Amino acid sequence: MAMEFSYSMLLLLPLVLYMSYQLTRTLAKKKPTTHGFKAHPLLGYLPAFLNNSHRFLDWSSELIAGSPEMRMGFWIPGMRTGFVTANPVDVEHILRTNFANYPKGEHAIGMLEDFLGHGLFNSDGDQWLWQRKNASYEFSKRSLRRFVVDVVQDEVANRLLPLLRRAAAGDVVLDLQDVLQRFGFDTICMVVFGHDPRCLADGGVLEESKSEFMHSFGEAQDLVIGRFMDPIGISWKIKKMFNVGTERRLKKAVADVHAFAMDIVRARRQSASVEDRDDVLSKFVASDDYSDEVLRDIVLSFLIAGRETTSSGLTWFFWLMSSRPDVVVRIADEVRAVRKATGTRPGEPFGFDALREMHYLHAALTESMRLYPPVPMDPQSCAADDTLPDGTFVRAGWFVNYSAYAMGRLAAIWGEDCMEYRPERWLGEDGAFQPASPFRFTVFHAGPRTCLGKEMAYVQMKSIVANVFEELVVDVLKEVAGGGVPEHVFSVTLRMKGGLAVKIRRKTEAY
Repeated sequence: MAMEFSYSMLLLLPLVLYMSYQLTRTLAKKKPTTHGFKAHPLLGYLPAFLNNSHRFLDWSSELIAGSPEMRMGFWIPGMRTGFVTANPVDVEHILRTNFANYPKGEHAIGMLEDFLGHGLFNSDGDQWLWQRKNASYEFSKRSLRRFVVDVVQDEVANRLLPLLRRAAAGDVVLDLQDVLQRFGFDTICMVVFGHDPRCLADGGVLEESKSEFMHSFGEAQDLVIGRFMDPIGISWKIKKMFNVGTERRLKKAVADVHAFAMDIVRARRQSASVEDRDDVLSKFVASDDYSDEVLRDIVLSFLIAGRETTSSGLTWFFWLMSSRPDVVVRIADEVRAVRKATGTRPGEPFGFDALREMHYLHAALTESMRLYPPVPMDPQSCAADDTLPDGTFVRAGWFVNYSAYAMGRLAAIWGEDCMEYRPERWLGEDGAFQPASPFRFTVFHAGPRTCLGKEMAYVQMKSIVANVFEELVVDVLKEVAGGGVPEHVFSVTLRMKGGLAVKIRRKTEAY
């Protein structure tokens, strides 16, 4: 028994020494603070973090709302130190004014490297710059825009609408979040890979088993984000070293994703018609300048950016619409007006120009994302000692995350009605959509890293909503609609915990 105890203590010794070193080091340095919050003198924010990790977004938003600086400090011995900010002045400083000093950083890149390699969304410096320039060039082409519109409209007409019609006829309960995730995964795979995973099958058939690639990709994404939320920063490395627990599952999921992606990359490399294809992968393959591994990392970065962002935004939007029939009516009226102006009939696909004329729908979706941003928080790292515009010191190595979730809830930014869903705040006197500064509305990021897929996201969301509201009524089940704000899952995207249970009705049956 004594030998077993001694052996156990020996195994724990490196962890104890590491924690002692980190504690001594942390206490010796200046630490960030939060207005009105007193951190533990030895453990920092650890006790409060453990009590609130399940509601981290709301907890951090509450602290930020109570701070005149619109930010919260954060430090835990053995974990990273830094700020979470919702101050537009801070956001502009880190995303544009002093952009070069706030990269993703080695810490974040290291956590995601197993999964995403060094693709566009997990790289800095020259490695990021050449990928950004090439991707920006491809996304600016009209041919890609047409391809995106065609892919989305085909998925709406031949898969989504038939599924919803069948659900309406059979009085079936659907998890709309799951349906939208399948839709989003099909379209992003088609646009990026030129591969159709058929998560929604032709004719609107909803297969019980999801695409294996979709399942593995989702599991890898959730598990790798778990590394960021672990209060002991070194623990995931220990689990990875011994190949146990979540790291064992992550290794398997990543291997499946990488194998699948590499098969597509190599097959495309051997394709004789690569120059005639419109998907993003084919454009990169045609240049013949990149290794298979580089191409794999590039497409995986696009997939993680597009896999759940639109489905997250739409899930919260449809939930909000369950209590705002007036907004639904105005959207339907606008769709009818656009139909009349373009000379098209209900059921026919909406072109890019027709979607662009739907200003109220654009405002309704934007207002929903203000309150429920698909990507609620984004991490940056301070490369060299810096001073924020108000004089606050930021030490090299500290993280500086900006919270789109908190920003949407601040009266200092949006006024006293900030918690009210009001699409009209985005419309001018002429009814045209009026965008806000990207440093106030950070849903699509800002500065040199502004989201390249912003236009694609709006095309997808507007196509779905316009087609659905033109023909159908979405009834959120009462226990969801009347039960307060649904609980969310804090991951890369803001998913609704337990999904969104709905029933579908034909529009003529609603009146």
